[in-house]
Amino acid sequence: MKNSEIKFTIDLDEKSLPKTITWDATDKESEGAEETKSISLNVWDNLNHSTLRIDLWTDDMSVVEMKRFYIDILGGMGQTILNSTGDEYMSEEIKELCDRLVKHVNEENNKAK
Repeated sequence: MKNSEIKFTIDLDEKSLPKTITWDATDKESEGAEETKSISLNVWDNLNHSTLRIDLWTDDMSVVEMKRFYIDILGGMGQTILNSTGDEYMSEEIKELCDRLVKHVNEENNKAK
């Protein structure tokens, strides 16, 4: 059996807020740890039948980047639902939500210019 590992390292500031986030994985294409501005990790808790979440971001991540990050996450979830369950309805509903959110963020950005 093969083992694969994903590692996150979070450097905290004096208020225990993320200052830098790096990640590495044994099956990653490139070598060595890479810096990122945000991670979102979800774990299914079998005991309590609920989802545990860890969402971290650094202070240099912009609001626009954060919104796009979460739209991408939702879109990925829609594709995963389709791939894992074949539920086209759920997948399409999530895709349509993402399309509306992209439009919203784009309109918001155009107003700010």
